[in-house]
Amino acid sequence: MRSPLRWLAWVLAAVFYVACWRVAQIDPGKLATGLPKLGHWIASAWPPALDELPLFGERIMETVAMAAIGTTAAMLLALPMAVLASRNVTPLPRLYRPARWLLNALRGIDSFVFALLFVAAVGLGPFAGVIGIALHTWGSAAKLLADHVENMPTGPFHAVLGTGAGRFTAICYAVLPEILPVLLSSALYWWEFNVRASTVLGVVGAGGIGLELKNSMDLLDFPRLFTIIALILVVVTVLDAVSGWIRKRLV
Repeated sequence: MRSPLRWLAWVLAAVFYVACWRVAQIDPGKLATGLPKLGHWIASAWPPALDELPLFGERIMETVAMAAIGTTAAMLLALPMAVLASRNVTPLPRLYRPARWLLNALRGIDSFVFALLFVAAVGLGPFAGVIGIALHTWGSAAKLLADHVENMPTGPFHAVLGTGAGRFTAICYAVLPEILPVLLSSALYWWEFNVRASTVLGVVGAGGIGLELKNSMDLLDFPRLFTIIALILVVVTVLDAVSGWIRKRLV
């Protein structure tokens, strides 16, 4: 029985990927004809445009600030939500499922979509980007923390409860010390990730360096575009090194 089932699985997988290939309209011929054009654009991007570096620096700082505030807000919200969404320690078992559904909804909607919605609600600018980053990161970080809480040993938690302490006290003394290192490490990872993600939020008017990136693309100003991309790579590389250094000291 195993052999026919295995062959059926292979056939179904092949059919699935053939269908995906057609639906995605994969065309290697278009890539072959487009690469020379891309090469021409890269060649025309040199030398980079350096006359607007102060403006780019301001936009980069805007991007980093959006990611920092959005990530921090998300982590502060993720901590209580993770406890609520953990089956083994939740103080309100009836809210376990609704909490999980909310986290799934927040994770399922990208920060780009959230930013697009809040640009219409609060107007153009980085504030909409902060909200978009915070909501998506909240769902993702809280889900990660909740899974960690559900998989950790609950002996210390029940031991504190056994002393007559309340559930809130048990969570503070037996659960929080276990998840705080994970929370801090996750916060650094998400901040680094959100800096990269927020570079495209300017496409929908949510501020940051993405706004200048979009303007350069629209105008086909490749030297300016090259400068912006180079600055983004430098900032992301520095943040990656800093967050990696801090994470090593949290372990």
